[in-house]
Amino acid sequence: MSAARSGPREVSARLSWRVRLRRDKSLLLMTVPTVVLLLLFNYAPLFGLVTAFQNYDPLVGVWHSDWVGFDQFTQLFGDPLFWESMKNTLYLSFVQLVLFFPIPIALALLLNSVLSERTRNFIQSVLYLPHFFSWVLALTIFQQMLGGAGVVNQLLRQHGIGTWDIMTNPHTFALLVTSQAIWKEAGWGIIVFLAALSAINTELYEAAAADGAGRWRRMWHITLPGLRGVIMLMLVLRLGNALSVGFEQFLIQRLAVGHDAADVLDTFSFYYGIATGNYSYGAAAGLFKSVVSLLLIWGANRLAHAFGEDGLYRK
Repeated sequence: MSAARSGPREVSARLSWRVRLRRDKSLLLMTVPTVVLLLLFNYAPLFGLVTAFQNYDPLVGVWHSDWVGFDQFTQLFGDPLFWESMKNTLYLSFVQLVLFFPIPIALALLLNSVLSERTRNFIQSVLYLPHFFSWVLALTIFQQMLGGAGVVNQLLRQHGIGTWDIMTNPHTFALLVTSQAIWKEAGWGIIVFLAALSAINTELYEAAAADGAGRWRRMWHITLPGLRGVIMLMLVLRLGNALSVGFEQFLIQRLAVGHDAADVLDTFSFYYGIATGNYSYGAAAGLFKSVVSLLLIWGANRLAHAFGEDGLYRK
């Protein structure tokens, strides 16, 4: 009787680790490649952060480079170019958070309302496709469409209208890179929200419809509450990655709009650290960005808890 009343979690807790290892052997083997990749490309490079506290010389290596303590950070915080990059990063992150983050949610809601499965699958395929383009190809398409000799400006010239400076205008650069990110990644971002929508009990919609609730009321009282946990989770992840606004995208367009508009923390670390051979300076900038990102994800998770959601991890 007691075994019958025991829940699956209690039964699992009583199993020895050898039994659980034998039971989950296939799943554990499937995770091995991912764990190896994480160890090699995410955790092993953390050892290189020690160079942020050195005057690193690649000829003598990490063990024999001079230790300078916080001198690199003192120089970094006194560099106006660093604070200009920081300001650009925060501004671009805010613009992308406001304009880009709601787009996958809206697209998922629209696709979920499409009755024909064939039509829905076709639209999904079209929206997913740009995600698999490299940034070089994506920006080439934008250049061919919106550049000085692009399709849009050629049409404007043919009709005697002045050309539209989009690709080289630093004042509208934030809107340009946000529109590029939306076109390239919004379709891929709807996958999580579509999965969350499929988990909502359809009987709730049927009961609401029987009570006379229209489409908008069903969306407001059933769909959005069902998505709230996923939205908060994605928001936490987005804020934690807010300072990584895109290295390749900005690197390619930096010469077109100037470093004042296009320099972010990633490009700053590259141009004023790696490209100049000052590896310790670039490592210091990267470490500062990582610490701030950690604080952002911690604060966003606390905010999720305040709204009653689990967030990235529970209390």
